[in-house]
Amino acid sequence: MKFFVIGDWHTVAGFGLVGIEGKSVSDRNQAKEALDSAVERKDIGVVLITEDIAEIIRDEVDARLYGIGFPLVLEIPGPKGPSEKRLKIEDVVRKAIGISI
Repeated sequence: MKFFVIGDWHTVAGFGLVGIEGKSVSDRNQAKEALDSAVERKDIGVVLITEDIAEIIRDEVDARLYGIGFPLVLEIPGPKGPSEKRLKIEDVVRKAIGISI
């Protein structure tokens, strides 16, 4: 299974240097199209998406993050660093399965 990255040009280019394919996007339509395309591919096991891009398609990302589905979708910091809105792992688990750890 392969990784695929969705984000700004710098992030996609950086991951490309280590052989990870990706799509550079700058708006909601491009981001949604890139995510839809990536999840349809059978060779993609993990989709990495920068937090800033994930925020503009939050509903689609959350549906993948908290639903059942493949590939795994993970948010990563973009060039500006981690988002101040970033959830703690406890919050992600609570939101995904409904219990506090």
